[in-house]
Amino acid sequence: MTSADLKPLVEARPHPTAASASREASSKQRSSQQTWRYAVAGLSASLVGLGLARFSYTPLIPALIAANWFSASDVVYLGAANLAGYLAGALTARRAASRIGAVRALRAMMLLATLSFFASSSPVSFTWFFAWRFLSGLTGGIIMVLAASVILPHTSAARRGIVGGVIFAGVGLGVAASGTLVPLLLQQGLQQSWYGLGVLSALLTLASWWNWPAEANSDTAPSQTKHQTSPIARALMIQYGLNAVALVPHMVFIVDFVARGLGQGIAAGSRYWVLYGLGAIVGPLVTGHLGDRAGFGPALRAAFLIEAAAVLLPTVSTAPLSLIVSSIVIGGFTPGIVPLVLGRIHELVPHSAEQQRATWSHATTSFALFQAAAAYGFSWIYAQTGGDYQVLFALGGGAVVLALAVDLAMALARRKA
Repeated sequence: MTSADLKPLVEARPHPTAASASREASSKQRSSQQTWRYAVAGLSASLVGLGLARFSYTPLIPALIAANWFSASDVVYLGAANLAGYLAGALTARRAASRIGAVRALRAMMLLATLSFFASSSPVSFTWFFAWRFLSGLTGGIIMVLAASVILPHTSAARRGIVGGVIFAGVGLGVAASGTLVPLLLQQGLQQSWYGLGVLSALLTLASWWNWPAEANSDTAPSQTKHQTSPIARALMIQYGLNAVALVPHMVFIVDFVARGLGQGIAAGSRYWVLYGLGAIVGPLVTGHLGDRAGFGPALRAAFLIEAAAVLLPTVSTAPLSLIVSSIVIGGFTPGIVPLVLGRIHELVPHSAEQQRATWSHATTSFALFQAAAAYGFSWIYAQTGGDYQVLFALGGGAVVLALAVDLAMALARRKA
């Protein structure tokens, strides 16, 4: 065979570099598809355990009272049971992950949240209902700690913010559902509403079941090494807790502020809650993208500044435009602050998935403690001031200004060191 005969065969053989590039592109595509599958599983978990299990209860309160299931004072304690359960979940999440694995724990919590909806469909007793509201809060706390910490180690650093945003958009979808889906379900009846939420939760649990990433043994086995938390990480936990305080005035009082404080009625107040929910859907996607582009430290600083202005806005103006802007922005930051804090933790603790999970668990606990204290404290202040909502917005704004001050102080200390 002559060299002329060999030439076509040589030319037909794929170039090694081209073949390698093709394999790399195919690998990247598969990795990208897996990442979004994981993100959708995380979104489903946050929607079930955080969005539906917590926020769907708010529009059900008037129906629970009207149907004589519980008194007005009882429903307040039932709401508090969910907050207490959330705190317990944040405290026990890592232990649950080390016992049965993080993915198994997430699946179990989604099943438990689903069961809680069906169990709440009948007023067996106050104790029964209290226990299930506590367990629904427990599922939210465990999901909040574990969902992102399972997924983000499988995500490239360049996409960490937007993937975290997708995961916690489930919280926003739950807020939006509380203002739209739940009222529609209530037209069918109170018991049917609980059934409807249970069916939706079951479908989301099923959809996410096989889409979680596989766990390495090191992801679930507790390390014998004790990690020291850096001063910057401890400061971040305090900032995250102060941010929780800033969210409470809108989260708890905005509907009542518009309905009774401004005398515009419950329908107007509910419209602002829907706007709050719309902001909560978009918020984590925007903040996550911002964190990817600008870095999570600067993005978090900007978020505190914008949030402070939005919380304080009702103290300056109660015009419809001001309240619309304030509701949408604070709604956006309710879940939107989460991917920023998570991304910042990954920046501060770059090489240890276990330490990242531990730091995030402590931050979530801080958030839950500050939020519960603010919810009860602001309710007491509201009663003591004769229903002065402006004081609550001012205190919320002051809390996030303090969070920004802590961040700036730590940045200044690092420069001097």
